[in-house]
Amino acid sequence: MSFRSKDTAIDEIVASCNGDLRGAVRALLLINEHLETELAMAYAAAIDRGPVERGGSALH
Repeated sequence: MSFRSKDTAIDEIVASCNGDLRGAVRALLLINEHLETELAMAYAAAIDRGPVERGGSALH
């Protein structure tokens, strides 16, 4: 992602929160928390399944 597109994404996020910067940061923190939970669940599922049939690490 280019620097310009990151700025555009930031502008869109802030605009979606009606210009409320604290609200935009709050929304991003909530999204990040959700993604961290999904990642932890994916790791747990990979550990439960064990190594991939092709061999090697389940996550690589």
